[in-house]
Amino acid sequence: MLNENQSVQEKMESLWDTTCGTWENCNESTVQAFLSECEQHSIDPQFCMNWIQQNKDKIPNWSAVSDTTRNWVNEHTSTGSPISMSNQNDD
Repeated sequence: MLNENQSVQEKMESLWDTTCGTWENCNESTVQAFLSECEQHSIDPQFCMNWIQQNKDKIPNWSAVSDTTRNWVNEHTSTGSPISMSNQNDD
């Protein structure tokens, strides 16, 4: 279970444990579940994607997982960037 005293990194790693379990278990399906959980817990999916990429050498079929991760982030964030209303201009 997540608690508010955990750091973002610890929360993310806890979500990883419950969705993927290990790097070796990471596949297109589990990585999407992980990213969804991160989003639901207000953890920036791009932050999570970067962490996954840092461990890519441990993930079987990295190419497919990478494509799935990138596509998920692009679909769930504004042009692959964290969504922010303060960046919009009223022209």
